[in-house]
Amino acid sequence: MTYRDHRYRSACGRLELAARDYPAGDPAAPVLLMMHGLTRNSADFEPLAAHLAGRYRLIVPDQRGRGLSEWDPDPAQYRPDVYAQDMLALLDGLGIARAGLIGTSMGGLMAMVMQAMRPGLASAVVFNDIGPELDPAGLARIQGYVGPSGAMADWAEAAARCRAINAMAFPDYGGAEWMAFARRTCRENADGTISFAYDPAISSSVEGDDPQTVPLDMWPVWELLDATPVLVVRGELSDLLSAGTERMMAQRHSGPYASVEVPRTGHAPMLDEPVALAAVEAFCKDYVT
Repeated sequence: MTYRDHRYRSACGRLELAARDYPAGDPAAPVLLMMHGLTRNSADFEPLAAHLAGRYRLIVPDQRGRGLSEWDPDPAQYRPDVYAQDMLALLDGLGIARAGLIGTSMGGLMAMVMQAMRPGLASAVVFNDIGPELDPAGLARIQGYVGPSGAMADWAEAAARCRAINAMAFPDYGGAEWMAFARRTCRENADGTISFAYDPAISSSVEGDDPQTVPLDMWPVWELLDATPVLVVRGELSDLLSAGTERMMAQRHSGPYASVEVPRTGHAPMLDEPVALAAVEAFCKDYVT
């Protein structure tokens, strides 16, 4: 599975951003834009990309301040509407007018904003453990771990740190899974130490009772997706997307709508779990054009 390292300018023109561009076997194949969560990066989609590559052209960006993308000197720009503008700049630069959107957590919020900014852009949307209303318990947990943290001595310590933060979401993970998780989430520094692959300043965007990165009420934006085919993937143990919110999402959506719950998984599924993967593959086959 190979991809092209694509570099492009942010919508504001100030930053160089990065994305992985996985080609499809057929140049006319549909496009999927895959958008990661708050503290993750494009590597988060490696497990899913391994299953979908070849059938779709996959565009998998690092949002500003993450992965290989430049950090923003103004932390106030770390918010969904700015990221959404970056994604539109990315697609425009690649000559892509229509795509299926897959958004994990913050990436799902971005998908809602993008469709509001450019109606008709998304042929279909997969929301991975996110909705227009966030559970305060999950938000508090995120606020508790995002931000500055000391460098880790080696990859073993990085895997242990990832486990300490995310064990609740993946209770069945063992050592190999946590090491793979760390390799996707962290980076090696010049001195051999390990750090999380994001700008610690993103923490400022999730502070307080009404954070910029994770707005608490996006129902008006959700309703703009009314005719767009939607799949909602929810982790059974999720503390961010409640079962009640997911049911309300279904009730307030009149277009094609499907949902699936991933057993013994919290926020957020990796989307390579058998039940999630089967749902994503079937949904994309039916609706991504």
